[in-house]
Amino acid sequence: MKFRLLIPLVLCSAPLFAQYTPAPIFAESFHQGPTRIIEDQFEVKLTPQDPIFRKRIKDSHGVECYALSITPLGPEHGSDITSWQVKLADLNHRSLDDVLLTTATPTFDPGNNPGNDPGIDPRDVLGYLNPSNSARVLLSTKRIIKVESFYLVLLVKAHRFNPPDSPYLESMTVSVDLTNTDPRTAEDTRK
Repeated sequence: MKFRLLIPLVLCSAPLFAQYTPAPIFAESFHQGPTRIIEDQFEVKLTPQDPIFRKRIKDSHGVECYALSITPLGPEHGSDITSWQVKLADLNHRSLDDVLLTTATPTFDPGNNPGNDPGIDPRDVLGYLNPSNSARVLLSTKRIIKVESFYLVLLVKAHRFNPPDSPYLESMTVSVDLTNTDPRTAEDTRK
């Protein structure tokens, strides 16, 4: 008889054990314009041995217009990595070294990893891939940033610490999607 009472309790608590997936976060870049890009989708595996990723992005006419980079962040003067930062630089405007921000003049110092600062709008730190529990944007959050007339979608697929109980990353795998179609409407049509 006791077993019968236990079954509904177990079935009701099962969803509590499911992994939490945060809602996607959308931001629109301060950099507006008509540029559309050649769509691309790929994964980047980052490690301390191969910590930097760079790729040129072409517009719909095949001309290189943006430079995507993913670079490591960590303690000053150290080789340990605690997070990675994604930037998108406009090759036609050298002063625009990160158009993933919602404002051209952020109220924080981008070099100081503002990903943990609770006073900063989460939309302005979507480029910070920080596994810390105190990060403004959880690592598993899908990040959608509209730049001009295209979208950059970032999703961390996996990460590993070394050793497991340390803050230092051994690897991170990031899915990157460059598209001219709003991924939020594409997701709605698949439901």
